[in-house]
Amino acid sequence: MRDFLVARLPDAAPVTEMLDAGAFVDPVGRPWDGDEPYRPHTFIWFHRPLAPETTVPFPLNVLDANDRFVVVDKPHFMATMPRGSHVQETALVKARLALDLPELAPAHRLDRLTAGVLVFSARREYRAAYQGVFQTGAALKTYEALAPYNPSLELPHRLVGRIEKPRGVMQAVLVPGEPNAETLVEVLETRGRYARYRLTPTTGKTHQLRVQMCALGLPILGDTLYPSVVEVDPNDFSGPLQLIARRLRFTDPVDGSPRDYSSERALVWPADETQVPQKVR
Repeated sequence: MRDFLVARLPDAAPVTEMLDAGAFVDPVGRPWDGDEPYRPHTFIWFHRPLAPETTVPFPLNVLDANDRFVVVDKPHFMATMPRGSHVQETALVKARLALDLPELAPAHRLDRLTAGVLVFSARREYRAAYQGVFQTGAALKTYEALAPYNPSLELPHRLVGRIEKPRGVMQAVLVPGEPNAETLVEVLETRGRYARYRLTPTTGKTHQLRVQMCALGLPILGDTLYPSVVEVDPNDFSGPLQLIARRLRFTDPVDGSPRDYSSERALVWPADETQVPQKVR
């Protein structure tokens, strides 16, 4: 088993140290010492060493917390849950530790670059109920974004199309076929060449708002994926995506009460914006 682990894992040095420390265990928790015969189709459990992470320099604010669910106002640049190099600096891990809720689990997700209202179930017995609110489309989600303003476009406008996310590709794409993504786009305010938009999706495809706004010719400010991929230092927090999950409403699946939460995060207008704001009905 030692030979297998050395070959299977990318760095051989920690394998020996972890075996000596009893860090590899079988499904019932018995530690392996590495001298066992290789056993195909056997699960081996271990906690992978965590690489140092740069602290996200924005707070995770709690909007509501009870024994069934937790609602937070997630900042830009913070992933919803551990993935890849982001583990400790994720909303899930931070909320678990801050609130001492080891069974906390996301009821839905926000992109790492998107800020705003995010819901977690607090205990295992409530997980299915709150995840079901989002899986069935019962939650009413409203986003706000900053993007270029095109006075020739007729708005409000309902964007309908088919979005697919090819495996191994960073960008999602609009393709021909049966629609699976729908978003209502409205203008709330204009300032010179830019506008603040209200985006109301009725579906939740990967990068849906970013893909559809870009296809409309209005890429969201600060987007490093659409229309083209821009290489950015992962430790650079100076240019957040100007997209916020502003408001979330749903009927509590446990007690039937109405729930309504709003993000207090702010959008940042471009520095070259100089004109007086105009409200748009």
